[in-house]
Amino acid sequence: MSRLLHSALRHYLLPFALMAAGSADVLAQDSSSAYSFLNLPSSTLTYGLGGINISAIEDDINSIDQNPGLLGSEIDMQLGVNYMRYVGESNFAGVKFGRSAGDHGAWAAGLQYFGYGTIKGADINGVLTGDFSPKDMVFNGTYAHDITDRWRGGATLKFIYSSYDSYTAMALATDLGVNYYDPESNFSFSAVVANLGGQIKRFHEAYNRLPVDLRVGFSKSFGTLPVTWSVTAWNLTKWHLPFYDNGDGSESASPVIKDKFGSNLMRHLVFAADFIPSEKFHVGIGYNYKTRTDMSTYKRSFLSGFSACAGINVKNFGVGVALAQPHNGATTIMLNLSTKLYEF
Repeated sequence: MSRLLHSALRHYLLPFALMAAGSADVLAQDSSSAYSFLNLPSSTLTYGLGGINISAIEDDINSIDQNPGLLGSEIDMQLGVNYMRYVGESNFAGVKFGRSAGDHGAWAAGLQYFGYGTIKGADINGVLTGDFSPKDMVFNGTYAHDITDRWRGGATLKFIYSSYDSYTAMALATDLGVNYYDPESNFSFSAVVANLGGQIKRFHEAYNRLPVDLRVGFSKSFGTLPVTWSVTAWNLTKWHLPFYDNGDGSESASPVIKDKFGSNLMRHLVFAADFIPSEKFHVGIGYNYKTRTDMSTYKRSFLSGFSACAGINVKNFGVGVALAQPHNGATTIMLNLSTKLYEF
């Protein structure tokens, strides 16, 4: 592989290395890191509730991206747009459209774009060849159907296209998800197998694996308090999720690898609470211990691992915003807009 491709991939992986690995050594052990962008949500609700949430119920087409089992006929003729300002010069954006298919089914289609700014290109001799803009695009189609009055299942097919200068790659992936929802007790349970598939065109000689994952989660409110609590377990295809702890961050501190039972357990779990005083407004907060411990290799902020979101519905429109600060050099913001076209 040429130096140009190595340079492109190094710059391309940097934002995700900051979010998805505690050190270069730990990241190198994860063969799926080249497609880590597939784990980034496009929903402000999901991003604000810790970045991974497959069970939160919301009448917003943007929220189906991590679990196709959340799509239903109630999301009919709905258009959703999302934008995210990510680490460095990265900007992500996408659009989704959903339509009912009878009384018990629905389909949706969308496009997600991941742009990573501008990178200087060079040939194998180090001679600059000009700037280029690496990017990934995901074209997706989803179908879901009611299995019973409380169980729903769905599948999403994703076509992935990546372009880094003159190098391109393509992949196919599938998400399979189910959801159980009891509206009387406001209890939701979901299970998802994410990113099943593989590359159909390589960048060069190396084969990059997709981040196949098994996830389960539930959301529940208790009593009359209008708060829905969520716990999501992910990365269930592997138990060991080691990370390096740099201690106080001083030059004299030696990195120590952490791979104990407690840390592995917590790095599989994401916790969240969503305050919903009415159907028109909500405020949520999430905590992702894996994000926080990943940032121990860098200069993380006090808020690392925490995220927050808010959403409001006004007439025909829904607007959502989510914020997170994984480390001192990166404050990320996501915006959602949704509308039901048949109401115009």
